[in-house]
Amino acid sequence: AMAAAAAGPFSLREVLDAFRRCVTEQREVLLEPYLSGWRGLIRFLQSLGAVFSFISKDAVAKVALLEGHQRQHGFVSLQSLVQHELAAGPAALRARSDSGCRTVLRLHRALRWLQLFLEGLRSGEPRTSVLCTDAYNASLAQHHPWVVRKAATVAFCALPSRDAFLEIMNVGSQEEAVAMLGEAIPYIGDVYSITQELFTQHKLLDLP
Repeated sequence: AMAAAAAGPFSLREVLDAFRRCVTEQREVLLEPYLSGWRGLIRFLQSLGAVFSFISKDAVAKVALLEGHQRQHGFVSLQSLVQHELAAGPAALRARSDSGCRTVLRLHRALRWLQLFLEGLRSGEPRTSVLCTDAYNASLAQHHPWVVRKAATVAFCALPSRDAFLEIMNVGSQEEAVAMLGEAIPYIGDVYSITQELFTQHKLLDLP
């Protein structure tokens, strides 16, 4: 049923459901729903057309990499993945461009941007290009080279209206979309802050 659901148009509900399942009572982030949530977010980005392809293409590649790590090692949580990779030693971890930690870090930064952008959409500011640029500048921009930043800011000018965004959410009326954003954002924020804490604790926030 899950595969069939994923084939249809994007719905914000799939992101909400996945991120709601992400965090255990022990404050572990489960990889399976985390990747599910990301697949939903990627579908959201793709439904907006080429504007976000520079982020969605990268996210697609990162999700596939993590799925590979998960299959190979049977990691259940983000914490178990980090522990496993740290066991090899910090130098080994820094040397690997395809490590799970580095891959999660790239998704983690993009998740912050999406969280801020969704919060902006919920806030009622009608100018989506402003919302998106502000969210980008507060998150991903600092990790991107100037050329990418410039291209992103130009691309954001072509964004659809807030009304169109709420329609793309595919959960009914605008009011319902705003209500579901209100429900989803804290779950996304929770996953973000647990990951941020984990990566801070192990000094992984600047993995090359």
